[in-house]
Amino acid sequence: MKIFFDNVNFSSSSGPNSFAKRLSDELIRRNYQISNEASMDFIPDVQLSFIMSQKKVAPLIQRLDGIYFNKEQDYQSLNKPILETYENSEAVVFQTEFNKALSEKYFGNHWNSTIIRNGTDIDLISTIKPVENKILDQFEKIWCCASSWRPHKRLSENVRYFLESSSDRDCLVIFGSNPDFTARHPRIFYGGEVDWTDLISVYKRSSYFIHLAWLDHCPNVVVDARAAGCQIICSSAGGTKEIAGKDAVIISEDDWDFSPTMLYKPPKMDFSKTIKNQYDIDISISRAASQYVSVFEGISKR
Repeated sequence: MKIFFDNVNFSSSSGPNSFAKRLSDELIRRNYQISNEASMDFIPDVQLSFIMSQKKVAPLIQRLDGIYFNKEQDYQSLNKPILETYENSEAVVFQTEFNKALSEKYFGNHWNSTIIRNGTDIDLISTIKPVENKILDQFEKIWCCASSWRPHKRLSENVRYFLESSSDRDCLVIFGSNPDFTARHPRIFYGGEVDWTDLISVYKRSSYFIHLAWLDHCPNVVVDARAAGCQIICSSAGGTKEIAGKDAVIISEDDWDFSPTMLYKPPKMDFSKTIKNQYDIDISISRAASQYVSVFEGISKR
């Protein structure tokens, strides 16, 4: 089967593109033919469009990566091309139950949809060695977090949680671009942007991964950190808890009714409110790929 990965840049490290690369690699291992360019030399059997379609050249499956609902943006105009793809798709893949409920609130129900949560290459992660670092050697436990930082990712809350919950022998390492909160503290370090392998090597050394983002969908950093052995600390608001694991620390927050909101003005958290996680999802890319294959085969047989 030939599969066209639409609206994908395999060289990008962004969430959707990095997942596309992992999925593509797994499908190639299974002898599927993959391209992110449709041409006379590559006529696809199905088309997997990430977020929105650039052009429709085959039966179309839309993989939704969230929609716009920030009142500080023209969210209705921003959603229009995503909705157009939604309406022209033979199938839609949602990343989480949260993602599905949010999208259907704004777009209505799709007649052929499924939930496929993100996965990662567990076998590859198992081959990566924990980082060796003299600074980290000074501490008993390593905490970490990573994101492309924006206000709703709540870096300041990650730091506050660490400072309130850690011992004096612990440190926090913060990775990612554009950190919007600066903590000048002898046990907090900023690592900036690093490549995926280096990130995994720190996860392998870490005990905890903090991801207190508000209304996040299915963050790949959480999938990777869990696969590397970290205990996840996240919010109940959004889809993160669905891939965080049974041993995750879930900070309970008020339910959201999916109405347009001020996304970049998230509420402050009450760390004393925790709940037991109800989700225990397989986070392997093998599982995710098999589920995508089922969707591909269902569409191609029509």
